[in-house]
Amino acid sequence: MLTINPKYITDQVGNKISVVLSVKEFETIVEMLEDLDDVRLYDQVKNSKDPSIPIEEAFEMIDALRKGE
Repeated sequence: MLTINPKYITDQVGNKISVVLSVKEFETIVEMLEDLDDVRLYDQVKNSKDPSIPIEEAFEMIDALRKGE
């Protein structure tokens, strides 16, 4: 479980206007968000009715495009 220790910056009347996190906490949150986005994209593709191709064929197509074939 992620433990964060946010520090809040407030305006003159005490309204929270910003949050300060350590670099480590920030990087951990960014990494977790990227992982969640990967899962979301995986689920989206998995549920898609679009035709798929084997990964080896996809890599061959990418290599051919890079070589200008």
